[in-house]
Amino acid sequence: MVNDPARLPTTSLAYIVNPPRKNHKIRIASSGKQFSARPGETVLAAALRQGIVLPYSCKNGTCASCKCKLVEGRIEYPYNPPTALEEDDFGSGHALSCQAVADTDLTIEAREIEQVADIPVRLLPARVEFMEKFTPEVMCIRLKLPQAARLQFLAGQYIDILQPGGKRRAFSIASAPSEPDFIELHIKHVDGGGFTGHVFSDMQIKDILRIEGPLGTFFIRRSSERPIIMVGGGTGFAPLKSMIEELIESGDDRPVELYWGASTEPDLYASELIKRWAEKLPHFRFVPVLVEPDAHWSGEHGFVHEAVVRHHPDLSPYDIYMSGPPAMIHAARHAFVDAGVPEERLFYDSFDFAPDVPPAKS
Repeated sequence: MVNDPARLPTTSLAYIVNPPRKNHKIRIASSGKQFSARPGETVLAAALRQGIVLPYSCKNGTCASCKCKLVEGRIEYPYNPPTALEEDDFGSGHALSCQAVADTDLTIEAREIEQVADIPVRLLPARVEFMEKFTPEVMCIRLKLPQAARLQFLAGQYIDILQPGGKRRAFSIASAPSEPDFIELHIKHVDGGGFTGHVFSDMQIKDILRIEGPLGTFFIRRSSERPIIMVGGGTGFAPLKSMIEELIESGDDRPVELYWGASTEPDLYASELIKRWAEKLPHFRFVPVLVEPDAHWSGEHGFVHEAVVRHHPDLSPYDIYMSGPPAMIHAARHAFVDAGVPEERLFYDSFDFAPDVPPAKS
C-alpha cells in the first residue's frame, strides 16, 4: 500500500492541511448525473447529501468499498490517507470517494446504488431493551425503536451510534428488516475502545442511545440469480445473519454457503441458530473455520478466505458477500479475484476501530 504522501502522483492527488474554499461540480461519467461539493466536503458526502448513493462502508479510507476512478480533475485527501489504495490504483487514477475532496470540477467513474437511494437516513432515539453476552467478548444488544418512527433498512446495512463530542461508532444491523420494533447489534469488546468498554461495564437496560441510519451499500443484489457465498470474520457474522434471515423470509431459494471464521469454537456463538437456518433454506451449507482449534476439532482451520478457495478453486459462478476486519477483506479480495470472481461481484463491509470520520456536513 502507498501511505507516503511523497510517493503520490502530484497531477491528481495531494495532501493538504486546509481544505479548498469553493464549490465544485462533480459528474458521473456513465450516467451524466451531476452534483456539487461544498468546500472541504468529500465526494461521497456530497453525493449522499444530494440523493446519489455511491458504494461505501467504513468511511475512513481503510476498506476500498468506495473506490472510484478519476477521469478528469484533481482531488486531495485532507482527512485520512487513502490506505486502502495500492500503488497500481494510484497509477490507474483510482480514488476513495469517502476521503477524496475535489480541488477542481471532477468527472468520475463510479457505480451508483439505486436500491438504497429512496431509503431515508434518520436520526432516532433508541432504548436498550435487552443485553446478553454471547461470549465473554461479544455482547448482543437489542434497541427498541420509537413507535412512531421505524427504521427502514436493507439487510446488511449498519447504523451509527452518536456519542458526545461528535464521535460515532458504526455497528452492523444483525436483525432482519421485517422486524419492525427492534434493532439487534453484536458488539465485540475492544481493549481501549471507549464505547465498547461502556457497553460491557456501564450500559444498563432502558439507557437511551441516539442512532443514525441506515448507512452503507452492503446488501443482497436481488436482481442476480447466482449462488451466494458469504464470508464472515468474528462479529462480521452480524450483517450476514440479517441477509440470510431476509433470504429465508422472502422465499429466495438460491444456494447459500456461509463461511464463518473465528478464533475458537466457543466464538461461533450462533451455531444453534445456523442449524435452524439449514432446516429452512433448501440449499444451505455452513462451514465454520477456526484459527486456533483444539485437538478435538475436525473441521476447517486457518484463515477463512483460504478455506473458501480450497472448497472452490473456481469462484466465477458466484456472488460473494463478506464482512469482517480490513485485513480479512483485503486478503480475501485478492484471493477471490485470483480464483475467478469479477471484482464487481464482490460485495463487502469492512470495519475497524480507525480514526474518527469527519463530522457530517449539514
